[in-house]
Amino acid sequence: MIDLQLTDKKHDEERQGEALIVDAPLVRNGRKLYIESYGCQMNFADSEIVASILLDQGFETTGDYKEADVVFINTCSIRENAEQRVRNRLSQFGVEKRRNPKLIVGVLGCMAERLKSKFLEEEKLVDVVVGPDAYRELPQLLSEVESGHKAINVLLSREETYADISPVRLNGNGITAFISIMRGCDNMCSFCVVPFTRGRERSRDPHSIMAEAQDLFDRGYKEVTLLGQNVDSYKWKGSDADDSAEIEVNFAQLLEKVALISPELRIRFSTSHPKDITDEVLYTIAKYDNICNYIHLPVQSGSSRVLELMNRTYTREWYINRIDAIRNIIPDCAISSDIIAGFCTETEEEHQETLSIMDYVKYDFAFTFSYSERPGTLAARKFEDDVPEDVKKRRLSEILIKQQETSLYRLQQFVGKTVRILVEGTSKKSDKDFCGRNDQNAMVVFPATAGVSAGQYVYVHIDRCTSATLLGTVVVEEPEIV
Repeated sequence: MIDLQLTDKKHDEERQGEALIVDAPLVRNGRKLYIESYGCQMNFADSEIVASILLDQGFETTGDYKEADVVFINTCSIRENAEQRVRNRLSQFGVEKRRNPKLIVGVLGCMAERLKSKFLEEEKLVDVVVGPDAYRELPQLLSEVESGHKAINVLLSREETYADISPVRLNGNGITAFISIMRGCDNMCSFCVVPFTRGRERSRDPHSIMAEAQDLFDRGYKEVTLLGQNVDSYKWKGSDADDSAEIEVNFAQLLEKVALISPELRIRFSTSHPKDITDEVLYTIAKYDNICNYIHLPVQSGSSRVLELMNRTYTREWYINRIDAIRNIIPDCAISSDIIAGFCTETEEEHQETLSIMDYVKYDFAFTFSYSERPGTLAARKFEDDVPEDVKKRRLSEILIKQQETSLYRLQQFVGKTVRILVEGTSKKSDKDFCGRNDQNAMVVFPATAGVSAGQYVYVHIDRCTSATLLGTVVVEEPEIV
């Protein structure tokens, strides 16, 4: 089993600058591979594909880069801070490379695609640069490096989905896993580099998705997260499993297919887009108890004018309509968001509109950022980054304070109630406590109890909460859930 270590514990959604480390070696032929991933869940899923490809080539894995033959860093370009953390990490690897000149250092993912050959020119310690659609070429590229050449492949594809590759599960708990259902993005948000680094949108065939989910369940996994840059635009056309007819599958239908594998397989998904999420998806979530009542629906700004500049293709009113639909169809659904403070030309009144939409929605949690211009984006080409840094910081601080208040409010609604959770393991703070998430994706911590182990569903009575965590005790008898 391969374990995965998180070096910076934040919420699982769209982590920036957080490293995943392949931790426990498999018995192979002695060549050792070390991987770190930064950014979104898609990057972590891609690292599982990379590990699968290279383990098939005989590599072992290690949690110590100082004993590795090949070090890969799977990168994120969505924020400037994430790129800077990657560069700092590469400098640390450079110290080891000077000690061991045979060490191969590679940059994978979005930064590799965005900066391309600049990595080979400017970062002298980098030997190989590989974009998100070229991982199948890694064995050949490593051979080129071993023969004394630098190697690069950042070609984007309109077809690649890696559907035939069985990922090596790097999180090691044998309970939760990612399933990539699509790649790329056709939305051209003016602030975002993803369409340029991950290419055009393409959906993976549902047969392979179903087979992967079934295999995970058969091996004891209890939760899968379906991943895509915009899952609501998932759309696949092709032959039915028995090739008897042409079929078309949308995201709501895919969700239902995966839910029907077993009521004991819990399903999450990320990320939704306000312009594409449909009532059909919401009714599907409401229909199946094993589809979690949690939706990540990024708003970015509460101002329709700013949303237009961002090219988000919806208005404040449309977003509120989607929120109202979620509340009406799935009354106990948790909602999280992404919010950008200080986008180009944002006024104080428009910042207040963002705060007011936070008041309206009362997000369970949110990922908040001050705007950082990304080279090559539409915003960088067309708009001046004219909001002063001190104003951005102040607005971000106000957003953070409000979100802390609403996160606490949402968690307080669980106090005194009993919730069903999937036990993920021991708490990070104490091995005397277990932890797991409820249906709404809130973390629950409770004292370790005899007869309870990781991978079980248990009922926990919530006694109290912090602004980030529910605290409770296990209920032995199955209760009536309120």
